[in-house]
Amino acid sequence: MTEESRYEAVRSRDARFDGVFFLGVMSTGIYCRPSCPAMTPKRDNVRFHPTAAAAQRAGFRACRRCRPDAVPGSPEWDVRADVVGRAMRMIADGVVDREGVSGLALRLGYSARQLQRQLTAELGAGPVALARAQRAHTARLLLQTTSLPVTDIAFAAGFASVRQFNDTVREIYAATPSGLRAARRGGIGSVGKATVAPDTANTASASPPSAAPAGTPCAGVPLRLAYRGPLDAAALFDFLERRAVPGIEEVRHGGSGRVYRRTLTLDYGVGVAEVDEHAGGGGDHRWLAARLRLADLRDLTAAVARLRQLLDLDADPYAIAERLGADPLLGPLVTAAPGIRSPGAADPHELAVRAVLGQQVSVAAARGLTGRLVAGYGKPLPAPDGALTHLFPRAETLAGAPLEELGMPRARKDTLRAVCAALADGTVVLEPGAERAECERSLLALPGIGPWTAGYVRMRALGDPDVFLPGDAGVRHGLAAVAGAVGGAAVRGAPPVRDPGGATDAERWRPWRSYALHHLWRAAAPGPFASATRGS
Repeated sequence: MTEESRYEAVRSRDARFDGVFFLGVMSTGIYCRPSCPAMTPKRDNVRFHPTAAAAQRAGFRACRRCRPDAVPGSPEWDVRADVVGRAMRMIADGVVDREGVSGLALRLGYSARQLQRQLTAELGAGPVALARAQRAHTARLLLQTTSLPVTDIAFAAGFASVRQFNDTVREIYAATPSGLRAARRGGIGSVGKATVAPDTANTASASPPSAAPAGTPCAGVPLRLAYRGPLDAAALFDFLERRAVPGIEEVRHGGSGRVYRRTLTLDYGVGVAEVDEHAGGGGDHRWLAARLRLADLRDLTAAVARLRQLLDLDADPYAIAERLGADPLLGPLVTAAPGIRSPGAADPHELAVRAVLGQQVSVAAARGLTGRLVAGYGKPLPAPDGALTHLFPRAETLAGAPLEELGMPRARKDTLRAVCAALADGTVVLEPGAERAECERSLLALPGIGPWTAGYVRMRALGDPDVFLPGDAGVRHGLAAVAGAVGGAAVRGAPPVRDPGGATDAERWRPWRSYALHHLWRAAAPGPFASATRGS
């Protein structure tokens, strides 16, 4: 985009660009999202920034009306596979808070100085500033949605001290923590409601909040998970419900829709997450209500990032529809089902195991196998939470497990143990920001792992929006059905389908082939996302 096209987006209050860029207003000293409902500033007074951190670094404060820090993440970070895109995915997962800039640089294979230079040159802010902006948003979220003591909030948001927390909040929001808590409201950017507790902030150092007794999750933190554009929530929840593994996942049915629930293994403790199917908000500002119960609130940032990745909430449905909707074959599918998402994974290691269990079997069979694996090797929760009873087994545990209760062929068991051993010793690295092509090559080098499994892991565990599985029977059936429905692939100038489902014909769907895959799975069977073949 040029600066003029960005200003046109601001003039039209185009919510499609919320999170893609931010505008700082020189006359007021605040920064906003493009769709801010306030009066449009004069062009000479506007400065554009690629991230909220860059706007903050330039001295702008967050707008209290449009809450620019609460917008969905930029879809650019899902698409890009370079070091900047990988770094942004890792920062969103809380790597800088847990391991510092040196830890982030080590994971990316760069020096801290090189990483600082690259991020600053392209994003206007380095890793510390980017992580600081994220911590500030988490702090505001907790201040305005919970009655937690402010000292606990400071450490839960990732700050090293309460003094640092106070200074950052004052600088970014032009208010004290107590002022933010008192100013809570239910408008755009607010992320829930809770009773107000007295502000206990002080400038003395304190200890991080300790975990709840015996690892039991604390009272839930209410969240509103923002997304852009249309969202086919019914299809998304259908996908999750069909694959919900007993013990670690469940889908509850109620009068207002379904609630997806699951357990989480996090860095500081365990967690239980739940998300409502029914969308809230209005117009272009929509969100899914969620609740997180965490044994240690320091896991909040990572837990939110994992939920967003699982539900693919940072996707850009406008860009996807523009590319796929213009295709003669996929256009009718896109029109019939706007807002389809490509679900990711709450735990990349778990997804890799489930992909192996799903090789050459139906969705129901894969679900049963995984349930037996969880019952046999998963760690029980301190106390059951509804139908949730376990955490998914760790790769280290499964690498040496006999796996006799699964009733699988010996070769499949050997493959599962090999994958878990590679995950445990770092031969295969599945984490936010991992190098996707290298991960796929490492998986393909393992016995029993073929292109389908490696591609499926890349699509879901690593959130790659541009994966196609030409060998998948559901894809071939879906493409053949669509081609037949439109009278063959030669209509309206479409290239002929030489090999239904073949990679050659999918090239025109880049960089959104993962979404094309889901459309074809949907077309292959009567139910949404009901692939008749593999699908863990």
